[in-house]
Amino acid sequence: MKQQIIRGFRATLVAEIVRTIAKGVLMVSLASLFLTPDEYGLLFLAISVFSASLLFSRLGIPRSTARYLAEFRETDPGQVPYIIRDSLTFLTAVMLTVSILIAVFHQQLATLFGESDLAPLLALGVVYISCWTINSYVHTIFQGFNRIPWSARVTILTNVTTLVAVLVFLVAGFGVIGALTGYVLGYVLGAVYGLYLLSQLLGEFDAADEREPGLRRRLLEYSLPLTVSDGANVVYKQVDTLLIGFFLTPAAVGYYVLAKQISDFVIAPASSLGFTVSPSYGEYKANGELEKAADIYETTFKHSVLFYIPAAAGLIVVAEPLVQYVFGPEYLEAVLVIQIFAFFIVFQAIDKITNDALDYLGRAKHRAISKGVTGGFNFGLNLLLIPTIGIAGAAISTVVSYGIMIAVNIYLIRSELPVSLPYLGKSVVAVSGIALCMAAVVVVALPLVSNLVSLLALVAVGVLVWATISVTSGMLDVQNVLS
Repeated sequence: MKQQIIRGFRATLVAEIVRTIAKGVLMVSLASLFLTPDEYGLLFLAISVFSASLLFSRLGIPRSTARYLAEFRETDPGQVPYIIRDSLTFLTAVMLTVSILIAVFHQQLATLFGESDLAPLLALGVVYISCWTINSYVHTIFQGFNRIPWSARVTILTNVTTLVAVLVFLVAGFGVIGALTGYVLGYVLGAVYGLYLLSQLLGEFDAADEREPGLRRRLLEYSLPLTVSDGANVVYKQVDTLLIGFFLTPAAVGYYVLAKQISDFVIAPASSLGFTVSPSYGEYKANGELEKAADIYETTFKHSVLFYIPAAAGLIVVAEPLVQYVFGPEYLEAVLVIQIFAFFIVFQAIDKITNDALDYLGRAKHRAISKGVTGGFNFGLNLLLIPTIGIAGAAISTVVSYGIMIAVNIYLIRSELPVSLPYLGKSVVAVSGIALCMAAVVVVALPLVSNLVSLLALVAVGVLVWATISVTSGMLDVQNVLS
């Protein structure tokens, strides 16, 4: 089991590195070379509309399918073809409905935001939403089969294709519409390749003579709390952007999205670890090995905060020169939001190792309630703060709400596994001390930064200080990490 987790983690980490590099190159290229803040904001306002639509185009079906695949591939493999067939039928119906609605009402949506230039971007919604939905489905399904490297392959193909296509269209002078078309092409190829892999995998399973009674109903029922949870995800990740587009300007959307993308860039490795480890919790619980499952959670928690608390501290310190020398002075209004989102990065790191684990432990319903309530709270705070203090208000709303949700989800994990809360607390305190020492060194040297090269040198110094203290304090075992 341990070797399987390690192999899956390495494959997912490689995929996340590729995804992160591709997104990073796109982020810098779009913001500093090809698009103005207004155009950048317009592009990602359209993508936010599509991302919000994704909630309704998949309705929790992929993760519900993955959950039952993880169960039945061990206990009754003959049900696997039925699970895939039913889930694809449900998914296709809702996906096409949502895609067509966006296409039909794209002009009205653009009018709602007061941006006529948004209409041609939204017209691409049929292809974008459909292919993104299928891409998301196959990526999650391979997790349920515990074929994590296959998910990694889809991720790599999608992101490499997107990077190349977007840059080609931009260099050719197609502007915002060309950039969005590049994203569409990436999702198209990823979806087609994922479906091909899925067809190959299904060849390993012979369908049982009959579908298990009630299986289709159970598949849909379990997708409902996941839909609520995904709805809260939309609130946390997209509604703030949509509200900024509604209340403020495309440029404000551009500043906010840039800050959020930087936080996503930093959080990538945690996504790999959480995605890889999560199926193991369900297997350990099914075998009655709760202590082993708890040990995995405690270990992943310690290593997550060991990396992300210092990373957040460093980001707070270097946010201004980072924006100045990488994206240009026209994006300096994003600095405060980046600094606020540093706290969000820490909460996201913990969420990445906790969120999916609750699904595989059978606590999807309670997690959905937690996420739904705090998502509603976040929405209310956004409505209150965005009109009064602007984009910083949206960032504050997200951090406060997410922090509450993480506390509740850790409590839910603790109710399923014998996780030691004092151990988690001591890890946070110890790592915070390391982060403060590192940040102090960086602050002292910050006046020496005058260009991108000196900024990178300062970051390297911070990493060296972090690594030295982490190893000498015993928080980081280099030999264990390399193995």
